[in-house]
Amino acid sequence: MSCPFVREQPNAEGARLIRRVFRIQRLLRDRQDPLAQRDSVLIERYRFSHEGIIYLTNLLDPYVKSSTHRSRALTTAQTVCIALRFFASGTFLYAVGDAENIGKSAVCRSIRKVYLALKHFLGVFVVFPSHLRPQVVKQGFFSIAGFPNVIGTIDCTHIAIKAPPGPNEGDFVNRKGVHSINVQMVCDSMCHITNVEAKWPGSVHDSRIFRESGLCTLFEQGLCMQAVLHDTVPDPNPGPRTRYNGALARTRARIEMTFGQIKGRFQCLKSLRVAPDRACDIIVGCAVLHNIATIRKERTPVVEVQPDDDLQPVHLDQPSGRAARDRIVQHYFEY
Repeated sequence: MSCPFVREQPNAEGARLIRRVFRIQRLLRDRQDPLAQRDSVLIERYRFSHEGIIYLTNLLDPYVKSSTHRSRALTTAQTVCIALRFFASGTFLYAVGDAENIGKSAVCRSIRKVYLALKHFLGVFVVFPSHLRPQVVKQGFFSIAGFPNVIGTIDCTHIAIKAPPGPNEGDFVNRKGVHSINVQMVCDSMCHITNVEAKWPGSVHDSRIFRESGLCTLFEQGLCMQAVLHDTVPDPNPGPRTRYNGALARTRARIEMTFGQIKGRFQCLKSLRVAPDRACDIIVGCAVLHNIATIRKERTPVVEVQPDDDLQPVHLDQPSGRAARDRIVQHYFEY
């Protein structure tokens, strides 16, 4: 309360002394401009060239720019490069922070800003059946091995994650005993991702993901696609059916190449140490970045297609599927 003999309010001098002793001085780190490096360094660190990073900065600026310039807030270019460094390396957040000379919490916020911003462009850069005319896409696939009328190859791949807490932990254990997200992707002949489904636990079979995807709905509405779904002829005799299987395998390799490219470009997809919902968002963000890099002809990682030892066939055993397969064998591979 006020003192009648003193005009000023009494001060807690002891509290002021304590605050002065334990006051933590703010440390503003000296952050370098990531775009000051030459292209070879930028591609190695961020998987994009100088022009590519500028393009991403302009594209994502409305979604990731800081609302204030106080305390030397991160610029849009710095925020984008921090996220790209994490996507490219897949290392721990504190390691990214040490490399970029910022704190771990700032790294986490930057990554989240960028992958949520990239989700806004999913419908712009990931378009089914393709950005090109369907006839151009079919011709691109036909030039590989002579397989006709293909506008996309489809398959699933597992992205490892850390074991999530809670009662649903077992749902994410796949056939190899690893916690993962089972991701379905479709690509065209130039390894552009044209569709992505990243929301299913690792225990879910490929066929269920396809049946409950938007693609299946499109096919039921009459959109025909000779999608490559491991639909080979079992135990064929030498002749047209053998040639059919060979052409199918070489055509289907495009989706395996796409998986190799996106995982080689963004090493974080080899193992994500985040919760499942955030892992799904990061996967979608990397799919958008992969298409941007492919369209802009950024340097492509060297990929060696390896046989899949975790093959989960999705057969089209309906009469219409068998009839279509037999028609292709008869018309295109009997020679």
